[in-house]
Amino acid sequence: MATLRVYAILASLFLPIFSTHGQNIDSLESVLRNTTNDSVRLVTLIELSKANQYKDFSRAAQFSKTALTLAERQNWIWGKTKTYRQEVYLAAISGDYASAIKFANQNLQLVVSQKDSVAISESLNFVGYGYNELGKYDEAYYYFAQSYRVARGIRDSLKMAISMFNIGTVLTELGQYDLALDHFRVATRTSEAVGDWDGLPYNQDAVGDVFLRKKDYKKAEENFQKALKNTRARNLTILEPRVLSHLARLYFETNDFSKALLAYDSAIKIFIHSSNEFGEAEANLGKSEVLIEQGKFDDALKLIEATLKMALQFNADKMSISCYKLLSTLAERKGDFKAALQYHKSYKQMEDSLFSQDMVEKIFQDQLRFKTETKDYEIEQLSKARTEQDQEIRREEFVRNILVVVVALSIILLFTVYRSGKRRVQINQLLINHQEEIKKRNDELEQLNQVKDKFFSIISHDLRSPMNALSGILNLMESENVSREEFVSLSKELRTQFNHTRTLINNLLDWALLQMDKLKIQPEKIDLAKLVTENITLLSTFQLKEISLVNRISENLWGWGDLNMINLVLRNLILNGIKFSKGGGNIEISATEKDGWITIAVKDNGVGIRPEVQQILFEKTMGYSTRGTANEKGTGLGLILCKEFVEKNGGKIWLESEVGKGSTFYFTLRKA
Repeated sequence: MATLRVYAILASLFLPIFSTHGQNIDSLESVLRNTTNDSVRLVTLIELSKANQYKDFSRAAQFSKTALTLAERQNWIWGKTKTYRQEVYLAAISGDYASAIKFANQNLQLVVSQKDSVAISESLNFVGYGYNELGKYDEAYYYFAQSYRVARGIRDSLKMAISMFNIGTVLTELGQYDLALDHFRVATRTSEAVGDWDGLPYNQDAVGDVFLRKKDYKKAEENFQKALKNTRARNLTILEPRVLSHLARLYFETNDFSKALLAYDSAIKIFIHSSNEFGEAEANLGKSEVLIEQGKFDDALKLIEATLKMALQFNADKMSISCYKLLSTLAERKGDFKAALQYHKSYKQMEDSLFSQDMVEKIFQDQLRFKTETKDYEIEQLSKARTEQDQEIRREEFVRNILVVVVALSIILLFTVYRSGKRRVQINQLLINHQEEIKKRNDELEQLNQVKDKFFSIISHDLRSPMNALSGILNLMESENVSREEFVSLSKELRTQFNHTRTLINNLLDWALLQMDKLKIQPEKIDLAKLVTENITLLSTFQLKEISLVNRISENLWGWGDLNMINLVLRNLILNGIKFSKGGGNIEISATEKDGWITIAVKDNGVGIRPEVQQILFEKTMGYSTRGTANEKGTGLGLILCKEFVEKNGGKIWLESEVGKGSTFYFTLRKA
């Protein structure tokens, strides 16, 4: 369940000018009855809607609709802007996110035509909020990133913090937990700096949600309790039920079902009071999980079916997925395995559709663009600092020249000149350092663009081609119009294509994580002989060339490094040997130790590598690849990953090769 900081914007925008005590509502209604001025009437209608939104939601909605009709009849842009915002707010607190998106888009069009950057940033957040609640994460990420760009352009720190927070909520839903925590920390620091105290409980609740998903229940509860305390202290009515729902989920996962039910019931009570049917449905869905664990299947079924009906009504894909998953679980617990399978299929179909490859790629591209723009912004700030320093230097020189004229031929003059000269040297050195830093950032950006182009090229060509080939082979097999001999040939081709695609996808995933600095070194003792044996056993099962794989590493030889990284290096080097060896060839893996280091060698008797190719094999921006002896395809990523992983573990990698006689790849690893 996402908790978006768009609520904080809405709350600040829509705080009633008048208090919500009964006598002031009466005063507003008196003004409405007695005024003949349409402008006063519109403003009063909106204030009445705000005053009733947590007291009598239906009256609040009616006042807002009347105001909208008046604004549209008079065609007042200012009036439509006010009423669209109130409609967005009412839709949000009632859980009608489709309507929230509609009115937010209408408001966005108006404020764009007025070139109101502050309102544009807010409206973009509104639109992104609606999409995020409905599970449209690619759309949500796009609008939140756009909001951040606009806020950054006008240097509005508060709105930058809110947009950064909202991006973090999307990353949480996508499972990028560490990156999400980074965004929440930035948002928290900014909120504290600008005195945005309402923002702190939002951040605490979101951080608690991340730790809950990571199964760190202690940290999750600490953050949820802080969020609940601050929410009640700040009277953030719209946030409290969400925090309670998160706490209920925590109690459920720690098997404290009685506390979970109490927390869900408290949240549902608040949702009902604010007429938030969507929030009530989400809380009921969580409550149904508890009821299933307590064996109250009929009660759970009623809640799930009611929630699914609402989810389908609002096109809330995320909620629909949860409903089908719980229906499958419930049917399985009741022994109805046929229904369980059917619900599970619906769940998987919707999940695959929601988290499609197109959506993930779109978000990845937006992330890459956002990261690049952020670096550009940092460079711009460095350039601005340099300009300010140049101006400061000119001012200091002016002051110094005046002092030279006033105190000429004096000891004070000599002392001042000496100190001024020393200061100039320091400032010039600072400028040189800044210039070097800017050049370094430019080089990093250029390399980042090259990596991006390489990555997209691989996705668009090398991943698509084997998938198309696999699809074609499967279609032929499905048609059942092939002979037994053709079937055997197609099976071998299918295995080859599958192995290539699996290796490509694994390398692409490791490559992407490496470029985003998400791979952390976790060194441990590695039994090298056992690791090589495991790889030989794995690779022997799907290589079709009858190539002999020989492990010549002695037992009880222990290395020190990250097991997963070293395993990937060994697997890629052995696969390379298989790829460029002819049928019946031989590959040997051996190791020697010297001065606390182990040198591992993977030797083949394949076709060898030309000297000019050897020079570029490990270049990050080259990605050289050629077909193997059995026409196997490659991407050039494998050896690049090997080099970076070996270096991250403190070692180095190189090769020796002679055309026609084979190749030997070496890499070093610390001895345990």
